[in-house]
Amino acid sequence: MKSWKKSRDLDSKEFELPETVFVRDIEDQVFKTIVLNCLTKIEGVSLDGGGFFDHLFGRETVDGLKGVYVIQRDDSPSVSLKVEVKIQYGYSIPQKTDEVQAKIAQEITEYTGLHVSEVHVVVKKVYAPPEESPEPEPVILAE
Repeated sequence: MKSWKKSRDLDSKEFELPETVFVRDIEDQVFKTIVLNCLTKIEGVSLDGGGFFDHLFGRETVDGLKGVYVIQRDDSPSVSLKVEVKIQYGYSIPQKTDEVQAKIAQEITEYTGLHVSEVHVVVKKVYAPPEESPEPEPVILAE
């Protein structure tokens, strides 16, 4: 019984644990992947930074993706993005940039739980719509 009494006299602060701190780190490549997927869903807009199709088809890593810049804040759970795009001729630039900003902010928040404090869209180029290739004429073999 004496040993029990001894432990009861101990300072309880020795046994109190500090508050648990939860840390969640999300690498920039995760944000770049989300942005890339957002842009593939928006008609008339593509990433300006070269290698878009290589990234789309998995021939290159997302780490080397140009045209997407991510700034994460340490003091708050927020992220800022800068995205360089090109827009197909014939589309309204203000409407497309608004669509890009809304889609990126929505999906980043949905998938990461972080607040998107800024989506800076820079329109680097306007490109011509892809020309439709004429139907090849059927080959008629002489009999």
